[in-house]
Amino acid sequence: MVADKRRLRTQMRNRRRQLSPYEQQSAADDLLRQLSRLSYFRNVHRVAFYYPNDGEIDPRPTIEHAWRTGKQCFLPVVNHPNLPLRFARYLRQQPTRVNRFGIPEPVVRRRDLFNAHHLQLILVPLIAFDANGGRLGMGAGFYDRTLAFLGSRKYWHSPMVIGAAHSFQQVEHVPQDSWDVCLRGIVTEKAFLAV
Repeated sequence: MVADKRRLRTQMRNRRRQLSPYEQQSAADDLLRQLSRLSYFRNVHRVAFYYPNDGEIDPRPTIEHAWRTGKQCFLPVVNHPNLPLRFARYLRQQPTRVNRFGIPEPVVRRRDLFNAHHLQLILVPLIAFDANGGRLGMGAGFYDRTLAFLGSRKYWHSPMVIGAAHSFQQVEHVPQDSWDVCLRGIVTEKAFLAV
């Protein structure tokens, strides 16, 4: 299974990197259109996004829209490689710093960080996904550790965890480990797939 995941990661990352700036911008605009059609997205107030990296579909136009509609936006912050992510409120004109992975994070005091259960919706990046909500991430397990508490709930509604990806990142089956957290839906530039 490790070899399968490694091969799939390499294949999809290469494909994402081949997108032109125009294709990336078009996908980002279409992502906003897909999300703004979802009643759940329209009705929540505390949404975690991510800062795009390595060809990931770009949620920044959606963040701009969220600010305009009065939502509180958050970005993940990596405190330690073996700990869950925490989330920082992300405001316009807020200073950021690049973390150890080269991804910008809001500069906030530690006491101003939030746990995942504080959020209503978490939009997560991914390498590949399947129709059953299987998600292949970068391999560090940050989101799986952060969202592990959802596995102890028989029925959970918040936070809603939705993957964001280019439509070509869908595969027939994502190899899953016991600790992998499944998605409640996936949004691409073409559609929203409920799970």
